[in-house]
Amino acid sequence: MPPGYDRKAEQRIFDNPQAHPYHPDWASCVGFRGIMEDSLLQQFVKTFVPLFIVIDAFGNIPFVITLSEGVPRPERNKMILVAVLTAALVGLAFLFLGKIILDAMGISVGAFAIAGGLILLVLSVRYVLTGQIMDYIREEMVAVVPIGTPLTVGPATITTLLLLVNEGFHIYIVLLSFALNILIAWVVFMLSGWFVSFLGQGGVKAVSKVFSLLLAAIAVTMIIHGLDMIGITDTGL
Repeated sequence: MPPGYDRKAEQRIFDNPQAHPYHPDWASCVGFRGIMEDSLLQQFVKTFVPLFIVIDAFGNIPFVITLSEGVPRPERNKMILVAVLTAALVGLAFLFLGKIILDAMGISVGAFAIAGGLILLVLSVRYVLTGQIMDYIREEMVAVVPIGTPLTVGPATITTLLLLVNEGFHIYIVLLSFALNILIAWVVFMLSGWFVSFLGQGGVKAVSKVFSLLLAAIAVTMIIHGLDMIGITDTGL
C-alpha cells in the first residue's frame, strides 16, 4: 500500500456512500483507489516509462562499445547476452524479493549505490591508465559487471521497481514493463555493433577514451547519490 493509505478510512467511505468527495477520509485512500481505477494500459504506461528512463539502453550504447572494444563478434554477442540476462535476473530478484533481501542483509539502497559506483570508478580508472577494463579472457566478467549491473540494472532501476510495487501497481504489470525494457536493451546493445562498423577502429578508440571519463563521472555521481541517501551528505543532486 502507498504511504499514508488508511484501510479503515476506505472502509468508512464504503460504509457511507453519501460521504462528500472532500471528506478527510478520502485523502487517505484516494491515491490507492486512483491506481486501482486505472486501466491496464494506463498502468502499463505508468510503469513502462519510468523503467525505460532509468534503464536508459540508448544512453548505455557508448559504454557497451567501450567495454567490448577489441572483442570478436561471436564473443561480443555472447557478452551482451550474458549482460542482459544478468540485468534481468538482478531486476527480477529485487522485484519479487527486494525488500526481504535488503532487510535480511541490512543493506540500504544508498549503500548499494555507493558499492556500484566504486566498482564503476575502479574499472573506468583502469581503462584510462591501461587501455583495457580487464583481461580479454575475462570478457564475461565485464558482461556481468558493469554492463549487466550497475549500468543496465543498477540502484536507480532497483529503486524504481520497489517503488512501483509499493505504490500499488499490479506486480505483473510491473513485470511486463520490466521484461519489455530488458528486451529493448538487448536489441539496442546488439545494434551497437553497427556503430563500430560505422566509426572504424580509430573512431571507436577515440570515443572509448572519452566515454571512459564519462563512466568515471557516472560512478562518482552514483557514490554521491548513495551518500545522500544514507544521510552522510546533502548535495541535492
